[in-house]
Amino acid sequence: MYKIGALMVAVLAQLEAAAVNGSKGNAENEVLRPSDYNRALTINDQHARLMINAPEVPFWLADGASFAYRLTSNGKRQFVLVNVANGRKQAAFDHKKLASALNRLGHKNANADNLPFDRFELADDGGRISFEIEDAAWSCELINYACSRETKLSAIDQQSPYDDTPSVENDPKTASVSPDGKWLAYTKDYNLFLLSKERSNDIRLTWDGSEGNYYAFSTLSWSPDSRRLAAYRVRPGHKREVHYIESSPRDQRQPRHWTMTYPKPGDALALPQPVLFDVGDRREIAIDNALFPNPYNLSPIRWWRDSRGFTFEYNERGHQLYRLAEVEAATGTVRTLIDERSKTFIDYQPLRMDQSNTGKTFRYDVEDGREIIWASERDGYEHLYLFDGYTGELKNQITRGAWVVRSVHYVDPIERQIWFSASGMNKGEDPYFVHAYRINFDGTGLTSLTPERANHHVQFSPDGRYYLDLCSRSDLPPRLMLYRTIDNSELVLVESADISALVAAGWQPPLTFHTKGRDGETEIWGIIHLPINFDRSRRYPVIEKIYAGPTGSFVPKSLSPVVEPLTQLGFVVVQIDGMGTNNRSRAFHDVAWKNLRDAGFPDRILWHKAASAEFSWYDISNVGIFGGSAGGQNAVSALLFHSDFYKVAVANSGCYDNRMDKIWWNEQWMGWPVGIEYSQSSSVDNAHRLQGKLLLIVGELDRNVDPSSTFQLADRLIRAGKYFDMLVVPGADHGTPGSYSLLKLLDFFVLNILRQTPPNWNDPSIGQPKSQEALSSCEESTAEGCRDRPN
Repeated sequence: MYKIGALMVAVLAQLEAAAVNGSKGNAENEVLRPSDYNRALTINDQHARLMINAPEVPFWLADGASFAYRLTSNGKRQFVLVNVANGRKQAAFDHKKLASALNRLGHKNANADNLPFDRFELADDGGRISFEIEDAAWSCELINYACSRETKLSAIDQQSPYDDTPSVENDPKTASVSPDGKWLAYTKDYNLFLLSKERSNDIRLTWDGSEGNYYAFSTLSWSPDSRRLAAYRVRPGHKREVHYIESSPRDQRQPRHWTMTYPKPGDALALPQPVLFDVGDRREIAIDNALFPNPYNLSPIRWWRDSRGFTFEYNERGHQLYRLAEVEAATGTVRTLIDERSKTFIDYQPLRMDQSNTGKTFRYDVEDGREIIWASERDGYEHLYLFDGYTGELKNQITRGAWVVRSVHYVDPIERQIWFSASGMNKGEDPYFVHAYRINFDGTGLTSLTPERANHHVQFSPDGRYYLDLCSRSDLPPRLMLYRTIDNSELVLVESADISALVAAGWQPPLTFHTKGRDGETEIWGIIHLPINFDRSRRYPVIEKIYAGPTGSFVPKSLSPVVEPLTQLGFVVVQIDGMGTNNRSRAFHDVAWKNLRDAGFPDRILWHKAASAEFSWYDISNVGIFGGSAGGQNAVSALLFHSDFYKVAVANSGCYDNRMDKIWWNEQWMGWPVGIEYSQSSSVDNAHRLQGKLLLIVGELDRNVDPSSTFQLADRLIRAGKYFDMLVVPGADHGTPGSYSLLKLLDFFVLNILRQTPPNWNDPSIGQPKSQEALSSCEESTAEGCRDRPN
């Protein structure tokens, strides 16, 4: 029913032997002191200084001859540049000079030992570096560290980070140049115009453009032979706005009001339709829109290199049909090349190597579309398929089995081979561990490239000649290795982290545990963070850190010096990936469809009970739970729908009614049209069910989840006569970053689970503990709560 690794058994035995004074009884019996809280808020700062030579995810530079990575050592983070040919490692640039340059230009407190970006680009001549920081793109000359920045529009000022409707542009000075250089295309008065190279006169292509049905300049796409021009004509949808009151701006006394465009489920969307023009004849070629009548969106137009036509991907609203369509250039005839259909949902986000935010779509055109490599879950698992690009017929399934493709790294159309990553292929191993493989187009020759039982993050060079493998596990320090692709030979061990000082300071890896889920067959995996001075002869209260968003899986799989602050106060903290999350089978993921209230709780509760049966120290008599963003919604759902098991919850920045949150997340998982399922999963509509102790935390300027969602839940709880606690943080964005809300979380669990009165933090003799690095519940470790809803 349950299994733990031999290494973890040894860890437990070692911890038991080292238990302080062999104390007995419950963890609740120990009275916590302010110093315990201070340790909880600063432990991760301390641990970060004890990691030696720990590499982060590497990235290749555009030339393919070098790569870079950020290296953490003794609390300092420095970028290292490696030349592949000679193996030379050096500092990527002068970190002190770059930090000084940023500070001179107004960036606040740039620190040379922790610069505020995690990757960069290097110019071909190596003399200039470029990177992004928040709302600005930076460029710095390395010879003198003269820097410049191009400020982007902030989320407050731009049209919307959540509305990707092509904007209206009526500027004749901005033009799209044809590949042969003979023509300029531009938009004016909502219409399309051409201008010849000689600029003799404007040629008007359209007359029917208007503010309510305009030709979008940003979508213009020339055929490679310059004979035809395609674009999207756009009918705008409803412009829903979310209003904010910034109560306590730092630069003025009076509050500030601003709005943001923020489409929500059920809103009328923009209608894009492809249009095609013959440039020589100055005429429109009619396109029948019957194959894409109700788009959630249409992908950018992509021409075949021989100009025979163009393709785009049609994501139908409701996300149950995803279609690759082709338009013939000469006639405008439309046909379907590939259809994906589902009775639940199609996860239309791109397939990418991101554990907590990955999708399922991938397309690679072979020989200008003669064949198409396509990703699909049509057999119940994410796999690769080879289609005939001319007929649309399936030629063969490339990968198959009860495991999932996680990313495609490199395709060699000459040798007809694919390098990809997958998880779940190796029996007896954590099914979330990612490994790299090679396979032929016809499905033969499957070869494992990373056999070690660990989590592997692979990055291929742009030309495919080399690849990097960042290998780690919760109990295995990260190692970065460089390989040659042609023979998979290891060229050099680039870095190997040293955690001896970390271990000596008391750090311990989490305990991995898995057991059967609700169906009695599927293994549910999670980890247990053990409390400080762990003694298995005692009993420890359990708190679950939850994030059940369907975008990914969220239990960390690689080593991290980060520990859960609550463990420093005597709590066991667990993380579990229940059904409804991603990176397993299609059936595993489908549990979330129109059912976000489920959050995998039937699996999670069985997991807790199995752990309690296995470990005498695992006390589930008064279980707590906390989470941020989608995890905040999950935490509240625990008390509403599973109050027989969960007793105390802290919910930060949650969406408590999916009709109140952004459209893409909620229609993807809860469906369209908006149905009764939204109400059934709504914490607001089910507020009267509340039992147990609840703390709600929200930032008044949350630009990810509409903060009104929290206030509407609070209103409904009050009207239902339910008692709860609430913290509103002025000026705070999503997740309410900072040590204050984290301290409130700690206090809430100490009071309601340990039943101890927290210290009086206003007592001058005590003082409130602070940590510069303390993060909110949605930003700890994997930062899943702040990445769950990308633009």
